[in-house]
Amino acid sequence: MIPPLEQVAKVRESGVSHSFARSFIGPSPTAETGKRPARSLEMNSIGFAAPGVTPSPKKMCPPLPYLMLALLIGSSAGGATEDFLVGADLSHLQFFESKGISYRDAGQPQDALALLRQHGLTCVRLRLFTSSATQASADPYNAINNLDYTVPLAVRVKQAGLQLDLDLHYSDTWADPGHQAVPSAWTNLTFPALVQQLYSYNSNTIASFRAVGAMPDYVSIGNEITSGLLWPYGRVGGSYENATQWSQLGQLMKAAIQGIRDAAPGTLAPKIIVHLDRGGDWATTQWFFDNLNAQEVPFDIIGESYYPFWHGPLASLSNCLSNAANRYLKPVIVAETAFPWTNSHWTTAINGLNPSLTGQVQYVVALAPIVRGVPFGLGLGIFWWGAEYQGVTGVNEAGFDTTSFFDVGGNLLPAADGFGQLAAPLVLDIRSTTNGLLFTWPLSGAGLSLMTTTDLKPPTVWLPVVADAQTAGGAYRLTLPPDSSTQRFYRLRSNW
Repeated sequence: MIPPLEQVAKVRESGVSHSFARSFIGPSPTAETGKRPARSLEMNSIGFAAPGVTPSPKKMCPPLPYLMLALLIGSSAGGATEDFLVGADLSHLQFFESKGISYRDAGQPQDALALLRQHGLTCVRLRLFTSSATQASADPYNAINNLDYTVPLAVRVKQAGLQLDLDLHYSDTWADPGHQAVPSAWTNLTFPALVQQLYSYNSNTIASFRAVGAMPDYVSIGNEITSGLLWPYGRVGGSYENATQWSQLGQLMKAAIQGIRDAAPGTLAPKIIVHLDRGGDWATTQWFFDNLNAQEVPFDIIGESYYPFWHGPLASLSNCLSNAANRYLKPVIVAETAFPWTNSHWTTAINGLNPSLTGQVQYVVALAPIVRGVPFGLGLGIFWWGAEYQGVTGVNEAGFDTTSFFDVGGNLLPAADGFGQLAAPLVLDIRSTTNGLLFTWPLSGAGLSLMTTTDLKPPTVWLPVVADAQTAGGAYRLTLPPDSSTQRFYRLRSNW
């Protein structure tokens, strides 16, 4: 509901304009049902323009025929901007630090967690292996992420004021679509014993994090489990595509989730993520989650890996995320993504973007409206994989040292700033310039459209502004010619 114009939150003057609009967040029903998912939020900003008002003669600026009033037109206990996860997988941070790697901002060494938080990061993803101390010592890069390594790093994450996403691999090393090996210590277990072991492992693991004040906010039950987990018991698809295998996968996942919830009951319980590697593949995503839902596995969030050099065009990602939100009415995240800032490994253009500093920023800008624009506001976040990577002699990093947020000297790259703007407070800034009215808003407004009306009296008719906004770093910019013939109001509105 639009309040009367007397409900003015503030009027601000600057050296070049008289000011502008503040965002609000509030519920809005779907057109079809009049209802919406509980988490779905709409973001709007209102700016008021009135003819015939000029700035103070003391101002060094062109004549201004508009007075911009900032109207606080709604509120909510939680805002979509604040909830949006701007995340990074930093699982190898302590490994790289042990190799002498440093992280710099404008040339100055800083703690990587504090540095990235200052630039907008809100959540850190850490993977967890079941590897022994002997395995971790023998092959640190491929096995170090066990409990002894990860718990202290999780403590650092929490002390930096960041949220924690714990990615459980249920393996002694990397688990992915082609590898889901049962931990070596569990190989002789029968299936019923494996189900009980998974319950106990998850319960004990969560208790370990909770005991040191590093309670995860999110937990992924497996990593890229498109073909299941703990092979062969929980394997699905291909020659394993049958009711027995799906039943076993369901039993394993339900045991894992119950172990987590018993160790962290009530409000302590982390949100449960189910993570596939099919961000550009809706058909496989639907196959998996239709079958998983048939097993009545309780989970909260759908996660998808999407790497543009492997998973197809961004249009395929948009199709997959939107269809998943519409079909399952659950939040969706891009659980892993990355783009190269140099062409030393990926040498050619990827979906029309060149591997370069500029290309990496352009990828962030292109990705933002896809996730932010998921129907019903169910686009929950994006996680950049390997954001901490830097080249280390003798370590095969598979090219991910060229897709991180740091260059070869450890300096923070421009894409990190743009990425951090995905969680920036949503403020619609309207200023007078010699060319007209300049509108700017941060990348957190990706997926929203600028709308205008001349009258707030109901029924208010909002029309889209017919002009394309340009992006500069982490902000959108749009200039419109002044219209002194009438008062005009503007807002940002979701497209769903």
